[in-house]
Amino acid sequence: MRVDLFDFELPEALIAQRPVSPRDSARLLDVTGDGLRDRIVRELPDLLAPGDLLVFNDTKVIPARLIGTRSSGGKAEVLLIRDLGAAHWLCFARPTKKMRPGDIVAFPGLSATLAEKHEDGSIVLAFDKEGADFLAAIERAGAVPLPPYIRGGTADARDRADYQTLFARRDGSVAAPTAGLHFTPELMQRLADAGIATAGVTLHVGAGTFQPVRVDDTDQHTMHAEWGEVPQATADAINAAKRVVSIGTTALRLLESVARNGPVRAWTGETDIFITPGFRFRAVDLLLTNFHLPKSTLFMLVSAFAGLERMQAAYAHAVRERYRFYSYGDCCLLRR
Repeated sequence: MRVDLFDFELPEALIAQRPVSPRDSARLLDVTGDGLRDRIVRELPDLLAPGDLLVFNDTKVIPARLIGTRSSGGKAEVLLIRDLGAAHWLCFARPTKKMRPGDIVAFPGLSATLAEKHEDGSIVLAFDKEGADFLAAIERAGAVPLPPYIRGGTADARDRADYQTLFARRDGSVAAPTAGLHFTPELMQRLADAGIATAGVTLHVGAGTFQPVRVDDTDQHTMHAEWGEVPQATADAINAAKRVVSIGTTALRLLESVARNGPVRAWTGETDIFITPGFRFRAVDLLLTNFHLPKSTLFMLVSAFAGLERMQAAYAHAVRERYRFYSYGDCCLLRR
């Protein structure tokens, strides 16, 4: 499909720079009925039914933005993308053109050697620490990897908590599964009291999910792979559920990756699934998700899920009613 079909006008003033407080006071656009209804997140239990299953992504954002010094003396800004194992990480870096294989980049309490350069601009860094030692080092040296549309990507102390969901358990993401940012312990209790169950999956979100689409046709776009896991208990809960409600596009992408070959089952691996209109959904019935960027793979995904014309109408309504967009913004509930 033509990428420009997924374009829309968005006033810059609607891009949220901080989350609302409390988190469940964010606005929620209900797109599950015949019309569009303006709600708030804490009303979510009223929009669901006993027997529904909410599936959350329990990944945890790591402080993946690092500032170091190259062996030549110049500075380097590095964004960790994906753990390749054996202390090697796929990264984006600036200035990549000045870096050569074998170059060493020193960070506070950490150093890395440039192992590979790729044609897409990414690099592979081999660090001198791995596992728990590496995570401890980047906790001290790194910063929260905010997207550039939030204060130019410059994080502060508040973002350490703000850009982490209530469900964050497993280190590995360089971007938050932002639909999960709306949940509070009070809302979780109300959902449980309403007979709505919950389960978890893990998808370590890479920056590739949020990279702009720079081609004219969706067939020409390549997604970066991301690591995920569906536990057996979650697979069993999904197959027994009345309806499956994915909390965010990351959980949905993982579940639909697994469901392409039959019922959802326990699974571990990598997915580079790219969902556009025409995709056959097999696992997810409802989707809670934030408002996404024009011409992004995520707006393509929600258009595939709920229909392009319906999402165009929903986004036009959200702009008119001044909903807050993107990672720290409001959300919508969609029906397949």
